[in-house]
Amino acid sequence: MRYDKPDEVGSSRPLHGKIFEKLESSILSGKYKYGDTLNEIKLAEEMGVSRTPVREALRQLELEGLVAYIPNKGVVVRGLSKEDIKDIYEIRLVIEGMTARRAAENITDEELAELKEYIELEEFYTARDDAKQLSRLDTCFHETIYKACGSRLLAKTLKAFHNYVKSVRDISLSSPERARETYLEHKAIYEAIRDRDRELAEILMEQHIRNATAFMEKQSLAADKVE
Repeated sequence: MRYDKPDEVGSSRPLHGKIFEKLESSILSGKYKYGDTLNEIKLAEEMGVSRTPVREALRQLELEGLVAYIPNKGVVVRGLSKEDIKDIYEIRLVIEGMTARRAAENITDEELAELKEYIELEEFYTARDDAKQLSRLDTCFHETIYKACGSRLLAKTLKAFHNYVKSVRDISLSSPERARETYLEHKAIYEAIRDRDRELAEILMEQHIRNATAFMEKQSLAADKVE
């Protein structure tokens, strides 16, 4: 992916910020794996930019804990450890139930229509085992609820956490059984929010996160046995 020069970009967002988001996404999606070296010169050439914004983006990634500077080796991908992912799911469990509860109170008709559309599309793609589309729709579903809760801080925090575990979600939704369960859980959450049932929306969201956590831990144990 190549980027325009800063003076040609129509957005006020700094170029290094765009590069950071691109690299962050590549790390979290698994394109760049644990232990991979990120070469500043090579990245600058691939993106069609100078080394300065790439260097700034790499520094930001280091602050996020996603890369580390290793002497005589350079910038090395750290990614997220199993402990990091477990922590993220535990935090989501605490916060997302409250978010669903608040969404049931504050959601607009337009946001409800969005959720309904995502549920219908999830049903369609679940029947076709299309994990790529289901991952996209999972993001859309949760981010609409984050937006509907009425708190910018909560929405921003949860959006970041949801993005951090993208690679785990992709694996989860590639399982037809878990994909079907996710669709049914999302559908029940949508119906509770639609009916303005705050308590039920909170309970169902918390159970959804517990189920996702249980599946993630089961997959992790299976991988450990293979290793």
